[in-house]
Amino acid sequence: MARKLGMEGKLYHTGAGGPIIDMPAWTLAGNVRDVALNMDTGEADVTTRGNNGWKAKVGTLKDGSVDFESIWDPADPFFGFLFAAFMNKTAIGLAIMDGDITTPGSEGLVGDFAVIKCTRDEKLEDAMKAQITVSLTYSATAPVWLVVA
Repeated sequence: MARKLGMEGKLYHTGAGGPIIDMPAWTLAGNVRDVALNMDTGEADVTTRGNNGWKAKVGTLKDGSVDFESIWDPADPFFGFLFAAFMNKTAIGLAIMDGDITTPGSEGLVGDFAVIKCTRDEKLEDAMKAQITVSLTYSATAPVWLVVA
């Protein structure tokens, strides 16, 4: 049985080029910790009188977002990329993978994201950190679940 450790996950970005177009050259984001890939689906009620008093639902549209921390470091290229995307409301291409993006069998969500939250934590006995949330956004390139062949 295979298992993955959280530290084996990788978050990649397209760099200053912005959104993805097909499959760009990916840059590994180093200034990232505690990544959470959130996926869920909407639901539609398909209950009928024939369900014997039970509600019935089917999944509709999928939703994807990612929460993570970065050290607040304006000199770090990835942090600067994120912060500029937040301030300018521009889309960024991200790949949230469970391993190296070139290793067969690695998989994850790839798409264009909007930075929708950038909170700065200033704890007295800790480094300044940014709590970042990105969400899939409007794009000419649809998001995909990539499994590296």
